[in-house]
Amino acid sequence: MMPRFPLRTLTSIYFRIGNSTFGGDPALAALQRELVNRRAVVSPEQYGVLYALSRLTPGTNMLAFCAGSGWLLSGWPGAIAAVAAVTLLSAVIAVVLLQAFEILMHHRIPASAIASMVAAAVGLMFAAALLLIRPHVTRTRAFRTLTIAVAAFLSIWMRWLSPVQVIGAAVVIGMMWPEPAAQ
Repeated sequence: MMPRFPLRTLTSIYFRIGNSTFGGDPALAALQRELVNRRAVVSPEQYGVLYALSRLTPGTNMLAFCAGSGWLLSGWPGAIAAVAAVTLLSAVIAVVLLQAFEILMHHRIPASAIASMVAAAVGLMFAAALLLIRPHVTRTRAFRTLTIAVAAFLSIWMRWLSPVQVIGAAVVIGMMWPEPAAQ
């Protein structure tokens, strides 16, 4: 039987995080802290699987993650509530911000502020990446984990492979190069 997480609490968590963070990766890092570290309703392994599967889906990975984690916590009602909570207000805000952006980009100081926000968002993505990889960088798994992470980064950065191909390659590598046994 699938565990049932209270829908009101689930909706509140996804609404708060989905509407107070910028971008998918910072929101996913905040959801990791909330669901894995703080509330312990999702295991680190479940979170990792949800994250990887959401990256395989076409479209918005954040919505795929919210649908999957909402389903894990409360079935179909949880999936629907999680996606609705992170999208409804955000969609309205996005339209308003886009209109403001088009007006402000014609002025030097606001344009500079927007460029600074982009730099901060990149920093948040790096922080989210470090939060995701940290549990997998142990004394016995560090070389394997970092090798795969660096190879994935280079494959995307150099445009050698698509994201789907990178994940597929990681699956094959994981089967051929299993993690060391826990000590």
